[in-house]
Amino acid sequence: MKELEERIRKEGRVLPGSILKVDSFLNHQIDALFMDRMAAEIHEAFKEERIDRIMTVEASGIALAQCTAMHFRVPYVFTKKAVSGNIGSDVYVSHAYSYTYGRDYEMVVSKKYVHAGERVLLVDDFLADGRAMRAMIDLCEQAGAEVAGICACIEKGFQDGGRKLREDGYRVYSLAIVQEMSEEGIRFA
Repeated sequence: MKELEERIRKEGRVLPGSILKVDSFLNHQIDALFMDRMAAEIHEAFKEERIDRIMTVEASGIALAQCTAMHFRVPYVFTKKAVSGNIGSDVYVSHAYSYTYGRDYEMVVSKKYVHAGERVLLVDDFLADGRAMRAMIDLCEQAGAEVAGICACIEKGFQDGGRKLREDGYRVYSLAIVQEMSEEGIRFA
C-alpha cells in the first residue's frame, strides 16, 4: 500500500534494535480514516474468503481489528495479555515473546468468543518474527477454529516471521513490507 509506505517514510523513526516507531498514526495516536483505508485494503484482499471472526493482540492491533471487522461485518476479539478476574478461568492460553517489551507474556482469550469451525482472520500492526501470530494460531487451534489468513500493517521482511508462516502454508498479507531500515532510511520490498 503506497500510502502506508509514504506515511512510514514521512513519519516513521527507526530506533536502535530494529524498532520502527510509527506511533503518530498507527499504534499510539490513531489516524482513524487512514486505519479505515488500510482495513478496506485487507477486506479487498480477503473478500472471497469466508471470515467469521477477526482476532488481534491487545492493545496495538485493536484499532485495525475493529475497522477490519466492520468491513467484514463480523465480530472481533482481542487476546488479553493476562488472565484477569473479569475474563474468568474458561480460557484458551498461549504464550509469546514481545521483542518490543523484551519479555514473554500470556495471550488469553475467552472460550466464549472463539469457536470450532470458525474461520478467523488474524490481524496486527506489525509482523516481525511471527511469535504473536504463532500464539494466535495456537489459540485458534485450541478452539478448533481455522486460520483463514494473517494480516499485518507492517511486516519486517528482514526478519523471518512472514517467510516462515508462508512456508507453513498460511496466506500472509502485509500492507507494507520493510526490507531494510536504518536511521538513514527505509527500503520497502
